[in-house]
Amino acid sequence: MGNRAIAEIQFADYIYPAFDQIVNEAAKFRYRSGNQFNCGGLTIRAPYGAVGHGGHYHSQSPEAFFCHVPGIKVVIPRSPRQAKGLLLSCIRDPNPVVFFEPKWLYRLAVEEVPEHDYMLPLSEAEVIRQGSDITLVGWGAQLSVMEQACNEAEKDGISCELIDLKTLLPWDKETVEASVRKTGRVLISHEAPVTGGFGAEISASIVERCFLRLEAPVARVCGLDTPFPLVFEPFYMPTKNKILDAIKATVNY
Repeated sequence: MGNRAIAEIQFADYIYPAFDQIVNEAAKFRYRSGNQFNCGGLTIRAPYGAVGHGGHYHSQSPEAFFCHVPGIKVVIPRSPRQAKGLLLSCIRDPNPVVFFEPKWLYRLAVEEVPEHDYMLPLSEAEVIRQGSDITLVGWGAQLSVMEQACNEAEKDGISCELIDLKTLLPWDKETVEASVRKTGRVLISHEAPVTGGFGAEISASIVERCFLRLEAPVARVCGLDTPFPLVFEPFYMPTKNKILDAIKATVNY
């Protein structure tokens, strides 16, 4: 009918009953029709990630499931200003997009957001902090935690470069690669469990593209390989101190 479909799934933990429609239908609709049909710019919004008291079913980060599927895009903003610009880009993109919104940001994020219409480019990472000793890569609410770790590391004389990936699929390999070639070290952090998380894909790509420039193994500071806990959430989360310890270990390798 020429309209733009915007679906909302509360929360991302409950996206799985729609998994078949998203990955087997929406992602393949244009390809299987020889570009005769598409999904009309379908955008699926879903709050994801930890919230401090969500337990098993209101805290998960399922982005890696969708990053394995050609034909869809996966986008995650770090702030209100980013959320508006990226969401408008997703809605106007001709491809189906899964737009994950960090739950933390709904209550904690404070930022001036322009009232006018603006778009931020997809598949374009942003270097939000320049550095020379180590590259940190993240997305969503984890960027705030990583920035705190960067500030602490700076007190010990460690210069951290921080990159917000913003679009996970397809992701901006060139920006990350250029940074790693400069610093020689990289740390990736996300809330999702470490095994099979999207950080593993980034790690593999960096090793393939930057192997001879690496001064230390790629570091990952992520959630644990357990169901998301309730009372043990502080132990599960990739916290500032965990990231800071990994920064020091990688720089001193």
